[in-house]
Amino acid sequence: MTAPRQILPGRTYLVTRRCLLRHFFLRPSKVVNQVLAYVLALAAERYGVQVHAYCVLSNHLHLVLTDPHARLPAFQQFLAAFVARALNAHLGRWEYFWAPCTYSAVVLGSPEDVISKAAYTLANPVAAGLVHAGHLWPGLWSAPDTVGTTIRVKRPDHFFEREGLLPEYVDLELKVPAGFSSTDEFREQLRAELARREQAARDAIPTFLGVARVKAQSPFARPRHVEPRRRLSPRVAARDKWRRIELLQQLKTFLTDYWEALRVWREGKVDPVFPHGTYLMRVAHGVACAPA
Repeated sequence: MTAPRQILPGRTYLVTRRCLLRHFFLRPSKVVNQVLAYVLALAAERYGVQVHAYCVLSNHLHLVLTDPHARLPAFQQFLAAFVARALNAHLGRWEYFWAPCTYSAVVLGSPEDVISKAAYTLANPVAAGLVHAGHLWPGLWSAPDTVGTTIRVKRPDHFFEREGLLPEYVDLELKVPAGFSSTDEFREQLRAELARREQAARDAIPTFLGVARVKAQSPFARPRHVEPRRRLSPRVAARDKWRRIELLQQLKTFLTDYWEALRVWREGKVDPVFPHGTYLMRVAHGVACAPA
């Protein structure tokens, strides 16, 4: 059983989602890019999520975002479902689109950690040996200078009904995360950390696949190398030792209280109070939760 998530308002995350069997279902193309941009903008608007950075590689995506209203699971469900349905229709397939494991959502402990994970996200195409610089990536990729701006996305002609209920245009605003004095400060720090990571990747990688070969790949192909299995799946990221310990202790306390409340709830004798941050049991079963 997957451990429950503690969903608290205002938290910032690095979110990752992978395609089934690492297939290249998200391989860059006009249709794929527009579907992803439109659904991301729609989901962010609908659930009040603030997007800071994103990168979509051929078989997985990364998002750095803040969840002001503690609605991350609903945001992710909407995003994953619409992308899967639209791109499955585009690819002429009906099976599962995403890997059976759920999405990863790593809590970022400080503004420094947000910069680190945003730069990690944007450096992904270089670190994966695909292109020499992130801005060359033909897929969905948010340049540091787009933070603080709004991108207008048109509804794709593919899959989405022209006379349907969804808007023809939706705006995706890339917002500055909390903890930065200005847009310029965030952009400058992100550009510097991204440049450092990209240079380190170029120093370590002898050759890059290149845009033409990326686009020539079949969406039904997958990487030849085997991905390491049974690795740790972190829930928090914090460079500061004491902040990391604090976040881990909060998570440990939440899980202990959650499992005890779930045990009592299953017995059905009394109505337990679940810990603050409980999501699924609150939404699906209406259980009482402790205040913040």
